[in-house]
Amino acid sequence: MKLKLSIITLLMGSGLAAGAQTVTLDYYFNHEVHKDKTGQLKRFHYMWNETNSNGFSIFGEAFTKQGAKLDTLGEAPTAQNLNNNAIYIIVDPDSKKENPNPNYIQPKDADEIAAWVKKGGVLLMMANDSANVELPHFNTLANKFGVNFNNELTNHVIDDAHFEDGGVKTAGNAIFKTAGKIYMKDVCSISVSGPAKSVLKNKDNATIIASAKYGKGTVVAVGDPWLYNEYTNGRLPAALGFENDKAANDVAQWLLKLVPHK
Repeated sequence: MKLKLSIITLLMGSGLAAGAQTVTLDYYFNHEVHKDKTGQLKRFHYMWNETNSNGFSIFGEAFTKQGAKLDTLGEAPTAQNLNNNAIYIIVDPDSKKENPNPNYIQPKDADEIAAWVKKGGVLLMMANDSANVELPHFNTLANKFGVNFNNELTNHVIDDAHFEDGGVKTAGNAIFKTAGKIYMKDVCSISVSGPAKSVLKNKDNATIIASAKYGKGTVVAVGDPWLYNEYTNGRLPAALGFENDKAANDVAQWLLKLVPHK
């Protein structure tokens, strides 16, 4: 009995309340579709259960290895339907190029999400370069926390012969306990004000990860959805020292530790 209590205490002290945390991935603002072999429109891209290069299955495993549970939200977020979630992730909101009928983030959505964060939620916002994400409405939400995703491309990589242009050194950074170098390609830079602060900058001194405390919660903004399977599954050249697979675990652990103890 004492051993069991000691384990529970240890987990709670590390920010992991023994399976209490649910990590929910948005399927509403990002609902990309393409035609399958039969010509039917099919949902794809940045999904927990998608194991090919487009998916987030490896990032999802980084959370479940820490005892968290994965969930999805396919409708507009509200303070009520977010209530039992520890972490809410919005990735690469759709433009009309990606979905003929995109669900843009509206002021009401931003208010609902902000109310949830204020009570202790952890919000992860992952953007993209402006050619591949709908930034104006995403910034409706981001600006509430002192964050702005800029229509400015950084870490541009022309092709696989220029991988190093996407390299970012992370050794010594507070987030990355094990990854010393990551790969983040074609990123939008981030401006910070008010409560927001820069967490990681690239070689051009552009902020590519930022965070902000908001009430009891935390918001983390990243300029790219860089932890999807294509860049965490070993495809990156090992000789260049990229460690996105380790970074996925580092980020998951960091986000879980941001969740307030209940």
